[in-house]
Amino acid sequence: VQLQACGGGSVQPGDSLRLSCEFSGGRFIDYVLAWFRQAPGKDREFAAAVSWTGVTKYYGDSVKGRFTISRDDAKNTVYLQMDSLKPEDAAVYYCAARRWLNDDYMMVSKYDYWGRGTEVTVSS
Repeated sequence: VQLQACGGGSVQPGDSLRLSCEFSGGRFIDYVLAWFRQAPGKDREFAAAVSWTGVTKYYGDSVKGRFTISRDDAKNTVYLQMDSLKPEDAAVYYCAARRWLNDDYMMVSKYDYWGRGTEVTVSS
């Protein structure tokens, strides 16, 4: 399985940005997809996850209400729509995949596949 994230950039506080992550090398609908982020000097942090069907979604407390995760099975792509961006949202964002959705969906170590990150900068 390979994951390729893109869509990062430099924005101002309050702006929106949509990240994309293209999945290949496996059957997309068999995988739970997630987004994590890592700011300089900090641990990698869970942002959002979506189930195989796209119906069940989870969000980290710091992004809840502002970010939306979605998946397009026809395009083998998972998205992260980020609205009302704050300076503290600045980080490298990574997409990740795993087969099973359990209560440990927030744990970095439980994901089997990772893409290269895409950087988001939020500053005025």
